[in-house]
Amino acid sequence: MRAALALRRVASKLLFFFPMPYVFLFLAIISEVIGTSALAASNQFTKLVPSLITVAGYGLGFYFFSFALKTIPMGVAYAIWGGVGIVLVTIIGFVFLKQKLDFPALAGIALIVIGVLVMQLFSKTVSH
Repeated sequence: MRAALALRRVASKLLFFFPMPYVFLFLAIISEVIGTSALAASNQFTKLVPSLITVAGYGLGFYFFSFALKTIPMGVAYAIWGGVGIVLVTIIGFVFLKQKLDFPALAGIALIVIGVLVMQLFSKTVSH
């Protein structure tokens, strides 16, 4: 719980540059990406430390996501969370786990990024 409070204090300092709901969304994405990365190392929850990191990562991710949902519409927030999370996990898999992607996979991920950008830049539903 102290870690969550410390992260919240850091996030509040970022308010100067970014609206707070998007800081919480960013923290949710990072927490979930850490949890997902540790999940790959948990060996189906048979290794204690990666398993604990997975549970903590997902727990913090949902905790921060709940604050983002106070302002950002749920569908938009979830699309951003899922899209950015997919891209970050893919990069981690490529860099650290040496996972290769073919052209259709890369094209699909590019479409996800384009979708998130279209929502952020053109949608009147997204709060800025």
